[in-house]
Amino acid sequence: MSNRVFVVGVGMTKFEKPGSREGWDYPDMAREAGTKALDDAGVTYDQIQQAYVGYVYGDSCSGQRAVYELGITGIPIVNVNNNCSTGSTAIYLGAEAIRGGRADCVLALGFEKMQRGSLAAGYTDRTSPLEKHVMTLAKLYEPQPPIAPYMFGAAAREHMERYGSAPEHYAMIGEKNHRHSVNNPYAQFQDEYTLEEIRESRSIYEPLTKLQCSPTSDGSGAVVLASEAFVRAHDLADQAVEILGQAMVTDTASSFGDSAISAVGFDMSRKAAELVFAQAGRSIDEVNVIELHDCFSANELITYEALGLAKVGEGHKLIENGETTYGGRCVVNPSGGLISKGHPLGATGLAQCSELTWQLRGTADQRQVDGAQLALQHNIGLGGAVVVGLYQKAVL
Repeated sequence: MSNRVFVVGVGMTKFEKPGSREGWDYPDMAREAGTKALDDAGVTYDQIQQAYVGYVYGDSCSGQRAVYELGITGIPIVNVNNNCSTGSTAIYLGAEAIRGGRADCVLALGFEKMQRGSLAAGYTDRTSPLEKHVMTLAKLYEPQPPIAPYMFGAAAREHMERYGSAPEHYAMIGEKNHRHSVNNPYAQFQDEYTLEEIRESRSIYEPLTKLQCSPTSDGSGAVVLASEAFVRAHDLADQAVEILGQAMVTDTASSFGDSAISAVGFDMSRKAAELVFAQAGRSIDEVNVIELHDCFSANELITYEALGLAKVGEGHKLIENGETTYGGRCVVNPSGGLISKGHPLGATGLAQCSELTWQLRGTADQRQVDGAQLALQHNIGLGGAVVVGLYQKAVL
């Protein structure tokens, strides 16, 4: 029995500013994204054998309510919450079900209906999942709300102190991703900014400015996964994209040591990438396009190094030399990334998968990366978990 896993259908909504579409609730989002993914796959909901549904902000069993918009067939529906890596965790779990022979056709779906403004704790009467991370960082850099930009901004400060990156480098990442988003109709923002405008936007936590930070968003994404047998039986090879390697890694002991960069997930990102390349027998040098979790420009820069695109301490040289945009070594975040596309937490990983699927099929329109053959996905959530996946157009 083959344990290969293929993406055969993808779909997403446009990501929107929270509350900007009146009456647009999470079941509406899920119905739109899920219907697109099913139609893209050419399958009907009654062919789906399991569903994994991700969201961070919502009541228990919201996953069932969302999927019931597509059909009610009694299948197992699993609700997933892994902070910002929730969407790719749903993909990971669906792929594991197929690899284990427990299903041939699985739906991974994610959505988020968010509040405006910075992320806030949902509960204040119990221990925060980020307690250990914040305590680690507080020993290195004085905390300042909001907490998320503080955490990643602290990592940027450490990188500047250790390796000589400068505020300009982080602004260059913001400029690149906003420029990429101009051609993405699904992006929350499609505006291009000058480097000066990025630098001069409101300071959030030095060196991060507003235009280097991902916004809160409403939206949904969906992916249909299938086994090799299902792909062959339904003649889906021409549209299928194979997951060549996939790994989930949670915090290691080094996350709580003496480094802000490690505290925000560098080491678990590096470990996940190493596992994926070992599984696939491929290397980062072969990758043409990456959807990378740029919740803040600082995370994109340090993740260049975690993934092996640059040596440790040299990530800023990639953006300085134009190596992560069109015409460079590897296009990172052709979608505009989280900074421009938006970040509805439960949907983010599914949107990344959708973009990479379109890139490998050659159907990404003006965003198309020439000759895209191998694609990498990186989706991280503090608290913490990272999922890395390597994709290739199916060869059957």
